[in-house]
Amino acid sequence: MFTQIHSAVVNGLKALRVMVEINASPAKHDALGETPFFMVGLPDNAVKESRQRVQSALINSSLRLPRLNITINFAPADIRKVGSGFDLPLAIAMLTVCDLIKCPTLERMMFVGELGLDGSVRAVRGALPIAIEARSLGYDTLFVPLENEREAGVVNHLKVIGVSTLSELVDHLNGQSLLQSVEVNTREEFYQAQSDYPLDFAEVKGQERAKRAFEVAAAGGHNLLLIGSPGCGKSMMAKRIPGILPQLTLSESLETTQIYSIAGQLPENTSLIARRPFRSPHHTISDVALIGGGVNLQPGEISLAHNGVLFLDELPEFSRSALETLRQPLEDRVININRAKYSANLPCSFMLVAAMNPCPCGYYNDPTHKCSCNQGMIQRYMSKISGPLMDRIDLQIEVTPVPLEELQRSPKGESSSAIRERVAKARAVQTERFANLPGIHCNAQMGAREIERFAQPDAAGREALAMTMKKMDLSARAYERILKMARTIADLAGQEEVGFDAISEAVGYRNLDRSDWGETF
Repeated sequence: MFTQIHSAVVNGLKALRVMVEINASPAKHDALGETPFFMVGLPDNAVKESRQRVQSALINSSLRLPRLNITINFAPADIRKVGSGFDLPLAIAMLTVCDLIKCPTLERMMFVGELGLDGSVRAVRGALPIAIEARSLGYDTLFVPLENEREAGVVNHLKVIGVSTLSELVDHLNGQSLLQSVEVNTREEFYQAQSDYPLDFAEVKGQERAKRAFEVAAAGGHNLLLIGSPGCGKSMMAKRIPGILPQLTLSESLETTQIYSIAGQLPENTSLIARRPFRSPHHTISDVALIGGGVNLQPGEISLAHNGVLFLDELPEFSRSALETLRQPLEDRVININRAKYSANLPCSFMLVAAMNPCPCGYYNDPTHKCSCNQGMIQRYMSKISGPLMDRIDLQIEVTPVPLEELQRSPKGESSSAIRERVAKARAVQTERFANLPGIHCNAQMGAREIERFAQPDAAGREALAMTMKKMDLSARAYERILKMARTIADLAGQEEVGFDAISEAVGYRNLDRSDWGETF
């Protein structure tokens, strides 16, 4: 007797169809009274362990198998099968080959889910990309754990049915007690989930120059570094940047949700992520946890920050190797992970916001505290950030503490919603500008050809930039960063040309390129 049940496995951001094939022949039970079966097709340990889970689930669901010798193949056999999501299709295949399930439309159905020993069906990772693959392959119905039904239900033109126990699924397939499919209005769900970010720039008093830098960074998608003494408000401002970024689009939301689905970090009862991610890993993070990978592929922090913000506080305290792994993703906005057992590309188009102290003690150039570091200590501390990585950070802003008197008398700052309105207008200009250029959505993503076409300054701007390049001995990459920022500043001002004022402001955001950096303003 032979049968096959359709399932899927996640590979990168996509799912691949897997056929769970079973061949059964009469056999005696083993010493424990269990039906023996053998697995082939590159199953990992979690898949191999499904034997015990499935057999216990069948017994506790009052589903007894006849005496059969069962061979299971996961096809295609050259793709490694990982995870516990094959428990449910494996159980359905075993019941079908034993004639305990009689359903004429199984070939139009796909199954995924983990089984508990009591027959309950538990949540799995990657339900959303699996649903997308099921629809693209033309399947009518996808059966997923009940906890995953809203996640998978955002995929339209596919019947998604959530299952809580194995026995209720068997009854459904045999036509005894039908389960209802979930209905999710994707657009309505998305717009209802959108809400204002809880942290507001109105709570930040003073620091007008730094807040302007945040606005420029958000408007063009530029990377930003804040350098200043402890307590000056670096982290406070950084945590508020998602509130001034444009709202996620539906396509961005779907892409972000897929990543969180694969990572198993989608919040409970959430169908779509409607707010831009803000990831803030600790400086002790490993290289793999930062960029992704591992024995079984896991998205790293840079992919979890896709379409959002990656905030690295205490930047020099991160390991040198971890920081250097960021160089290629910052340029390409995709991370290529190649391991012996798999190869995958994960998106990582994030905005990098970093914060650091200016020296080991933290008080170099602080107006109210004396620095205890000598020049050599300061240079060694700053050298922890390599030149190539620093070149990839567009804005480098020095932040000084706000005096107590100013904090007490300063009025409430401008709200995040007001800043976001200006940012959204600038982004709309960029969207129109790059409409015919795939892969480019904001000024920070421009390459050399786009900079030559859209960001060339006028005569006064060219002269100012030439003098700056010579005086500050800037690299070619820093030159491009200045032009990108100047283009964004001009967009915020509603100007078609990149003029002298835009160039001058952009140069002012390259604080660490100055030969006199560290001197009091």
